[in-house]
Amino acid sequence: MKNFKRVLALVLLVVMAVSFTACSNGNTKSNEIHIGYFNNVTHPQALLMKSEKLLEDSLDEGTTVKWTAFNAGPAEQEALFAGNIDIGYIGPVPAITANSKSLGDVVILSGATQGGAVLVKRSGTDINSVKDLANKNVAIPQIGNTQHLCLLNLLAENGLKPTTEGGNVTVSAVANADVANTMERGDIDAALVPEPWGATLLEQGAELVLDYDEVYLDGKYDVAVVVVRKEFLENNPGLVEKFLDAHNLATEKLNNDKDASLKTINNELDAATGKSLSEKVIKESFSRIGISTELNKTSISNFAKISKEQEFIKEIPDDSTLYAKQ
Repeated sequence: MKNFKRVLALVLLVVMAVSFTACSNGNTKSNEIHIGYFNNVTHPQALLMKSEKLLEDSLDEGTTVKWTAFNAGPAEQEALFAGNIDIGYIGPVPAITANSKSLGDVVILSGATQGGAVLVKRSGTDINSVKDLANKNVAIPQIGNTQHLCLLNLLAENGLKPTTEGGNVTVSAVANADVANTMERGDIDAALVPEPWGATLLEQGAELVLDYDEVYLDGKYDVAVVVVRKEFLENNPGLVEKFLDAHNLATEKLNNDKDASLKTINNELDAATGKSLSEKVIKESFSRIGISTELNKTSISNFAKISKEQEFIKEIPDDSTLYAKQ
């Protein structure tokens, strides 16, 4: 019995030691890489990489990739904060917010896509310019997201303000999938939406007010970026480098063999969501989306300033803490 107790005590000590090591592995390398993304055409590299296993095929045996799809930036932010994902495709505004809230623990690693949003109106509505949005109700996907900040910038440039700031433009958060029905009921007059929702609404009878290159910075503003947990980057530089190689390869494929890439992406969307896009909608969407690993830091800096003015963040992050050191 004494020997059994000694063996049991030894086993417990070993288990405790292993558990302690597992909980203290912040300074150890990982054999897994967890990637967050949206099932959306503004995250095309993620969809192409996942479908074609571009990253998995480049990794050493025993290293695994886990993909997690999100529907909104805040949920992906929380997953980053909790360490549930290591790298994420996300909008630049949520990326700035994540960096600010984490005190620099989430940093921007690469660009992904630019532009890809349009301002549309309900058919027959007397809106021909941004100034005509006075006394109108305009939908954006989410308060504090990239399209919301683009709209606030457009309003400011045209001497308008939302009702929340004493102006006469009502800004309403409406899920992209609900915009068509909300517009048809007459509850909203216009919407600033990302692709593929812009092309979809236009196909369903909405009318274009501003094309992608008229919304902000000639359409060359970041609409999706790649972020990484700083701790993961520091502990796993080789894994992050392999990820960037795959991200760059996906970007090249999208730019050099677009038709085949779009077919792959559409199949991935169908497999993940049970619904694919029409050939017309996906091609029109990508005519408005710039695919590039380069970051437009001017657009990100301006988004940070508007985020501070709107009190979405307390301080504007410094470039030294906002971007990954590579």
